[in-house]
Amino acid sequence: MKFYLIDDDRNIRNILKRIITDRGLGTVCGASGNGRDGLEDVAALKPDIVIVDLLMPEMDGIAFVRRAKEVLPGAAYIMLSQVSSKEMIASAYEAGVEFFIQKPINSVEVENVIKKVGNSLNMQRTMSKMQNIFMEGMQPETRQEPAAYPAGEHSAVLRNVLQQLGIIGDIGSRDIAMVAEYLMAHHEGVGDATLNELCSRFSDSPKSMEQRIRRTVNAGLVNLAHLGIEDYGNEIFMEYSNTLYNFEQVRKEMDYIRGKSDKHGNVKIKSFLNALVVYCMTH
Repeated sequence: MKFYLIDDDRNIRNILKRIITDRGLGTVCGASGNGRDGLEDVAALKPDIVIVDLLMPEMDGIAFVRRAKEVLPGAAYIMLSQVSSKEMIASAYEAGVEFFIQKPINSVEVENVIKKVGNSLNMQRTMSKMQNIFMEGMQPETRQEPAAYPAGEHSAVLRNVLQQLGIIGDIGSRDIAMVAEYLMAHHEGVGDATLNELCSRFSDSPKSMEQRIRRTVNAGLVNLAHLGIEDYGNEIFMEYSNTLYNFEQVRKEMDYIRGKSDKHGNVKIKSFLNALVVYCMTH
């Protein structure tokens, strides 16, 4: 992993560089003391992860991330902050920030956050490759009888994810688990198949199975939104709101729950299933 560091405090930049280097987390390809210089550098250096301070003169961290995402959308962005304002944290997430590191800097927290972001970035890249590989779609196969829960190599991770999302008890969780385990066992992605076509592999009533999956996946979105309302720093919220789900849609659901909007967040079920498969296979 290549890192780029932006902070107007040279000491902070040096501390971060030391942590990254000494703990074998990657290499620091560049650093700057302000967002404007940083924008020029990241476009040329193309780092994998950018660590940027929230409060800086001329251009703050949120403005930087918004502009940096336009020139380097494939990078992951971590923000340094002493601010605990939920509104500002929400704005940072919406801009594209993956995680926060609170100041004063703690080396253990820095290492943990970087590892999480690195894993998430690898997962997203793997998922993108899988989607390209399986663009041909899925061929019809014999229907399979449902199992209570899958027992494959990655089933423990899968069950843990469903449990953390608070949907393990939903009837649709069995359908989700069955589909995900099948895709993992055959090293497949959803591809161009419709959800109904996918469900027809496992059920004589694919429409009912599709509806169960949709209800359960949306229940997970609602549960995540409630966690985010209580605490943006919640580990489950941070882990899944921008990997299995789309953060913008999670935020819409949060606004709906708060009464700020009359529109729910929505989920692309195929994207959720693809992300779930990749997550389970890489953890």
